[in-house]
Amino acid sequence: MNNSSPHATEVDTATRHVGDILTLAIKHTDERRAIIVADSGCALAVTLSQAYRRCLPDAQFIDFDAVTPQVVLDAFAQLTARDLVILIQSTSFRLEAFRIRVELFKRGLKVIEHPHLSRMCGQQTAYYIDSLAYDPVYYRGIGRALKSRIDLAKYGAVHSGGETLRFDSPFESAKLNVGDYSGMPNVGGQFPIGEVFTEAQDLEAVNGRVRIFVFGDTTYSVNQPAQPITLVVEKGRVIDAIDSTPEFDVVLANIRAAEGEVWLRELGFGMNRAFSPERTVSDIGTFERMCGIHLSLGAKHGVYSKPNIRRAEARHHVDVFAVTESVTLDDEVVFHGGQWQVANAVSVAK
Repeated sequence: MNNSSPHATEVDTATRHVGDILTLAIKHTDERRAIIVADSGCALAVTLSQAYRRCLPDAQFIDFDAVTPQVVLDAFAQLTARDLVILIQSTSFRLEAFRIRVELFKRGLKVIEHPHLSRMCGQQTAYYIDSLAYDPVYYRGIGRALKSRIDLAKYGAVHSGGETLRFDSPFESAKLNVGDYSGMPNVGGQFPIGEVFTEAQDLEAVNGRVRIFVFGDTTYSVNQPAQPITLVVEKGRVIDAIDSTPEFDVVLANIRAAEGEVWLRELGFGMNRAFSPERTVSDIGTFERMCGIHLSLGAKHGVYSKPNIRRAEARHHVDVFAVTESVTLDDEVVFHGGQWQVANAVSVAK
């Protein structure tokens, strides 16, 4: 247990952001039941627990460390479709073979999940709380506008510290993670949010160089080398890593050992303005929402199927983050100066 008390101002800020998530994104109402399952293994988990309990005073609260897994499962069994489950986890809850979020979604429940919170402490807790701010005009407007540009584009490029990574192919239909669940089978997911992602329809049409300033290491932590690493990409595969580090060499070696080569797959358009090259957090799954471009290395990508990649043999999906001066789709600049530059985005949100 973590006995440190959260700062009152952090709880107040988290309460405002959580309230907006519940109302504007999840659209939870008092007519539906809610269960909060939380531990107290770190200060950030305690802060979020207090925030959610303020916003949902009638919710059932379960201290995960004080009960058996069966107690949690029995509580879930009492819920009906459109009820809400909130999971606040210093690490990641284990309920035997029960895959929590997947199974809850199968039951038609809404889910808000905050995993791996213990990886973030000190100043990172403030960054994380800031990342929960939900601006529907920004997220939905920019998100939908980006999806529209991506889905229509014939090609694109990431301009990266004097290097260019070219996508000489149309893109797969972009997916949104912007807190708008209308028309989607599931409501909720892992928070914080803020991302539009795609990949080239023809993976072998991706060529060039890209400089990365952060990569996910073998512990799923943010690893920021002293100087950016330049990836050399030919026909969608990473063939060299200039100025690599021993830790990144291990990442590449693990991918090659399992898959034979290093595919570059996901092209992620991160939108969360709380994270930047100067404002980082240790958990790679959280930092993935950073405002800018991230890519994935390895053959694994559960959303898009490719005829030349067998899902059963795909093992790795490693996020890397590009030094990004600008991004173009066809010949339109959509990212520059650390911001998305998509015309008419606000009107799209209405």
